[in-house]
Amino acid sequence: MVEGGPVKADKTEFTECWKISSKNPYIMKLAFAAGIGGLLFGYDTGVISGALLYIKEDFEEVDKSTFLQELIVSTCVAGAIIGAAVGGYANDRIGRRKTIMVADVLFFLGSIIMAIAPVPAVIIVGRVLVGLGVGMASMTAPLYISEASPAKIRGAMVSTNGLLITGGQFLSYLINLAFTRAPGTWRWMLGVAGLPALIQFLLMWSLPESPRWLYRENYVHEAKEILEKLYPEDEVDREIQALRESVESERAMEESIGKDMWSKLKGAFTDKVVRRGLYAGVTVQVAQQFVGINTFAGFASKSVALSLSLITAGLNAFGSIVSMLFVDRYGRKRLMIISMAGIIFFLIFLSVVFIEASSHAPKVGSIESVLFGANSTCSAYAGATSSAAAGKWSCMTCLKAKCGFCSNKASEYHPGACLVDSKHNRDLCLGEDRVFFEQGCPSKFGILAVVFLGLYIVSYSPGMGTVPWIVNSEIYPLKYRGVGGGIAAVANWVSNLIVSESYLTLTEHLGPGGTFFLFAGVSTLSLCLIIWFVPETKGLPFEEVEKMLAEGYRPCGGRKVKGEKVGKVTGDDNAA
Repeated sequence: MVEGGPVKADKTEFTECWKISSKNPYIMKLAFAAGIGGLLFGYDTGVISGALLYIKEDFEEVDKSTFLQELIVSTCVAGAIIGAAVGGYANDRIGRRKTIMVADVLFFLGSIIMAIAPVPAVIIVGRVLVGLGVGMASMTAPLYISEASPAKIRGAMVSTNGLLITGGQFLSYLINLAFTRAPGTWRWMLGVAGLPALIQFLLMWSLPESPRWLYRENYVHEAKEILEKLYPEDEVDREIQALRESVESERAMEESIGKDMWSKLKGAFTDKVVRRGLYAGVTVQVAQQFVGINTFAGFASKSVALSLSLITAGLNAFGSIVSMLFVDRYGRKRLMIISMAGIIFFLIFLSVVFIEASSHAPKVGSIESVLFGANSTCSAYAGATSSAAAGKWSCMTCLKAKCGFCSNKASEYHPGACLVDSKHNRDLCLGEDRVFFEQGCPSKFGILAVVFLGLYIVSYSPGMGTVPWIVNSEIYPLKYRGVGGGIAAVANWVSNLIVSESYLTLTEHLGPGGTFFLFAGVSTLSLCLIIWFVPETKGLPFEEVEKMLAEGYRPCGGRKVKGEKVGKVTGDDNAA
């Protein structure tokens, strides 16, 4: 929560940010220490995609069970949902600093447990603990940075949290790639995450609590001491005054609706302005996940998959920088609409590419399959060899039958063998200098898939990647900003859980092409909802945003004309 109205992160502010932080390194120390929370957030969301490839090699039960694979991925998200909800309470109860430190402890313990896990169930326990830490850090880190940054550069400092999230994803893929040939590959990938959590814990131990939290808890002298380290002498009194007015307003709100969480939640849903803000805030957070950004499929080779993940994470980080530069120049809503249009366009192209790749997949050769012996041949293929259907079998048919495709020794694109998917057959195939495909098939369309995937990321990151978090920081009245932001954050994590839990099942039944086409359809619906429910907040003080929500606004921008019914303008119900 920001005192004194919004602070815009425009070009001049970034210059001012560098100037102030270089003169006062203490500011950068605070922001960097808390920003490690964003780094942990990004690292965990990225590392599991690479680690899972190797977990399946060590645990055959994971390799054979799509449900177990989805459980390993999604339990972290389930933990994050709880962590985000608990984090809101902990922020007010014990403070921002201690909440971050609790998140670090959970993240560190979870990382160690996963690294030494003897069975998949222990990995899942570690994932839950890490998820709790990620959920708490995802909402607490930007809050601490906001409240510990000078007003002049607050917007720029908070914006860097998004950059650190994408930087964490980039780092996770880099580490995944670095440990591809190390003994205990996945254990290193998951365990190394405990190191930045430990570093952040030690840094936060020596740093102060948020001055706003201290002032609200009546530690006025301590809050003033911290503000004197952050602000020039002539600005301290003005910041104290803004703090006092903000806290008094919050206390007045607590007296009218109650201090407990249930009273605040009830007040949020019965207040017309907050409810309209939630329409916008929840819409963009759910849309962010249902464009399919946290899924990755269709690439056969582990090393290729990890290399491509590194490239896409780099593009994502680049897009975050672009967003920081243009979001205040062109507006939040416009950036999201342009972003969604690009997402839909390239999802359709990706769908076509994967469908074509599937139809041109290498055939299964009966002679090739016999070379490995009858016991090694896929039972589904063996049962079809006496029928005409056997001639229609391809690599994709083989994988859908939950078998593995061993490529032709001469070329990956020539007919290969369809074998029982087991470690024994995998070793036999690799021992003859062939490639054993389990997740995808060799394709000449691969370069097109890479190009369109890159363009999809470039479309996503500057708009839907970062703007939903900005919108949710501006769309709610000051007294409900914590509650509203918390509801929207939980909606984001729940949507993440739904996508991660269902993705592997969708690709099994629809294939990568059909799954991307489904995401394109959902994205089209999301675009319509963004146009209808989300107002443009660029350049508006918080008070103006609240007034606009109270009066109503047109889907295509601008406030409603005096005398128009709010429901017709905003899509809100007449009872609102």
